[in-house]
Amino acid sequence: MPELKVPISADEIIEAVKTMKKSDREAFVEDLLAITSPEYIQSIKEARADYKAGRTKSHKEIFKG
Repeated sequence: MPELKVPISADEIIEAVKTMKKSDREAFVEDLLAITSPEYIQSIKEARADYKAGRTKSHKEIFKG
């Protein structure tokens, strides 16, 4: 993966993330995980395949109530 030079400090990024709406912050963190973790991407693919194949249970089925 090519190195990306960004003229911004980690503290500046943290402060920017803190000002995001919760939904934007969650999406940012998910995107960050996706680009830094092949295992995360694989787990999403597996979960989508399970869902598509009907290998899932509802919250109600799992927690019985």
